[in-house]
Amino acid sequence: MRLLIISDTHVPTRAKDLPAAVWDEVDRADVVIHAGDWMEVGLLDALEARSAKLVACWGNNDGPDLRARLPERADVTLGGVRFTVTHETGASAGREARMSKLYPDTDVLVFGHSHIPWDTTTSTGLRLLNPGSPTDRRRQPAHTYMTATVADGVVSDVTLHTLP
Repeated sequence: MRLLIISDTHVPTRAKDLPAAVWDEVDRADVVIHAGDWMEVGLLDALEARSAKLVACWGNNDGPDLRARLPERADVTLGGVRFTVTHETGASAGREARMSKLYPDTDVLVFGHSHIPWDTTTSTGLRLLNPGSPTDRRRQPAHTYMTATVADGVVSDVTLHTLP
């Protein structure tokens, strides 16, 4: 199962649309995961229409229209792996210990908010993934997104992709 992991798209405030490379990944993915900060429902509608499966949550910049359609936390099991998708996890200092306590029944926690890519595994085995942002790099050197593969209860080939 091929995953596309994105967050902090901020369409149309930071970009008019997702980059073409990200739309290409949407077409290839079995599941698209979006960790919030959409900004307007138009992108949600487009991703729902074009994705084979969409797992998503709202972010702190998302208004009532998006919050009415998306949860604050999305939980799903994909290929035998338990995923949780949420927008905010707080400060990076102590994040691994905090998230391990908050999500003891999760294998992979996908989050956003900082626009800073993150890929670590805690001492309890919880994998933390933040794909950065494909449209708003902030202080990062590039716009980013992630892809991964899930098969037989294992997440593999987690790749951080950069965009020009």
